[in-house]
Amino acid sequence: MKGILKRLTSAQVIAIGFAAAILIGTLLLLLPFATRSGKCAGFMNAFFTSTSAMCVTGLVVQDTSTYWSAFGQVIILILIQIGGMGVVSFAALISLLARRRIGLLERSTLQEAISAPTIGGVVRLTGFVLIFTAIMEFLGFIMLLPAFCKQFGAIGIWYSLFHSVSAFCNAGFDIVGEGYSSLTAYAANPLINITIVILIVVGGIGFTTVYDIVKHRHHLGAYSLQSKVVLITNAFLLVLPALYLFFFEFKGMPAGERAWVAIFQSVTTRTAGFNTADLTLLNDRGKSLMIFLMLVGGSPGSTAGGMKTTTLAALVITAASVFRRKDYTKCLNRRLRDDTVKNSIAILILYFSLFFVGGMAISAIDDRPLIDCLFEAASAVGTVGLSLTGTATLSVGSQVILALLMYLGRVGALTLVFAAFTSRNNVAAKPPEEKLTVG
Repeated sequence: MKGILKRLTSAQVIAIGFAAAILIGTLLLLLPFATRSGKCAGFMNAFFTSTSAMCVTGLVVQDTSTYWSAFGQVIILILIQIGGMGVVSFAALISLLARRRIGLLERSTLQEAISAPTIGGVVRLTGFVLIFTAIMEFLGFIMLLPAFCKQFGAIGIWYSLFHSVSAFCNAGFDIVGEGYSSLTAYAANPLINITIVILIVVGGIGFTTVYDIVKHRHHLGAYSLQSKVVLITNAFLLVLPALYLFFFEFKGMPAGERAWVAIFQSVTTRTAGFNTADLTLLNDRGKSLMIFLMLVGGSPGSTAGGMKTTTLAALVITAASVFRRKDYTKCLNRRLRDDTVKNSIAILILYFSLFFVGGMAISAIDDRPLIDCLFEAASAVGTVGLSLTGTATLSVGSQVILALLMYLGRVGALTLVFAAFTSRNNVAAKPPEEKLTVG
């Protein structure tokens, strides 16, 4: 086994690890006592739910609160936790608890899994990730207790734990909204809104950024370039969509409730998947905005999916450099590496292709409106979990497409490409250069 692992690249280890965890989750959810009825869930129900939980998406084909038993919900929560932390980080946790030495291959894989800047100190950073995750989820659990225990009694303790983990891991699974209603019953509840929003945002900005904040605090100049870009981009992507949603959508609500709804929907589209409003009431402009936000997603090394905020920032900054006829890309007095720009373009093309082809395929298979199917595809590849069509009503073919999109979105489309096509032989010779006119 060790010999096989040594021949695998970091990308291959991550891709295989996620696939193996999904398979194990599927087998556990197929057990009769995983459902409330005591009957086998069926392969598609178990496979889709396991994929959605492991990929921290939140799209479901069966209502989590009414279909799955306590055992089934525990399995789903464990998959969410492993998927949010990452298979490799979870394996590192086991190694650290067993006091086993983590070798160079494991360190390299950890570096890629949590988007660490260097391999040096990656084990220490992983330890920080695990401790910080536990602290945030515990604080979220404590914050949610008053609201859920007041409404549900002792079972509110389980509800608080489940939703704290689900929110921090940007998963979007809930067990309080019967009939796929998510958190719509709490649209105007300040405590639940604030707690869930904080968990989503902190879980989605990336652990390296959190580490910078904890280490340097208010000394912004000491932050890394990545942390600065992540914080600035997130600020724009949270504030501007919230303002649009407040002024142009959900107009039938009182101003106070509309403000909470606008803020929550702006945050949750960044791969969290909860919703506090009926999204079918959105007009096509609102749906298009949400599709864009879902595709962008969270930040590198976070619990969130999507093509990442830094990818969007790199593309925008590169375009600005081209407009100003610069021969390099400058960002906050730093020059971006050429491979950063190339990777950003590749990621954009991959995610847009997956989103567009997936949406078109679902629309063709199920004969649904294209905008709704594109919304569903963006939700899957961005690992968000919001739905307009009702995932449970789609055909098996469309559900398989969504499951594949969720896997690609969580593992990372570029990671999977590297896993499939990585060559260990680098050719030094370069072909002749020739100009190609574009635009």
